[in-house]
Amino acid sequence: MSIAELLRSARTIAVVGLSSKPWRPSHGVAEYMQRAGYRIIPVNPNETEVLGEKAYPRLEAVPEKVDIVNVFRRPEFVLEIVEAAIRVGAPAIWLQEGVVNEEAAQRARQAGLFVVMDRCILKEHRRLG
Repeated sequence: MSIAELLRSARTIAVVGLSSKPWRPSHGVAEYMQRAGYRIIPVNPNETEVLGEKAYPRLEAVPEKVDIVNVFRRPEFVLEIVEAAIRVGAPAIWLQEGVVNEEAAQRARQAGLFVVMDRCILKEHRRLG
């Protein structure tokens, strides 16, 4: 699979670390992806609703299947998010720009997930337009 194929086939994106604060990068990126036609599911224990969508405290609490787990958390938190993504059967994990964790990426690949690391989903979507 390629990034282009992933973005073409995906419909639902769980955004881990999505903030309701409009100045946060996670908010701007998720808002863009929502306007581009994707369903955004906020995953953040400190939020109840973001961008008109109910927020969930963790990935395992999301009641529907997600196509991409998009991560806006510091690298030291990524391994536990990858483990959660594996448990819920997510086919892909996307680590935003600046989020690099080789161990977590390797674990995700071993479990059969498509991994994108240190890339911005908004920039990739625009580039592939």
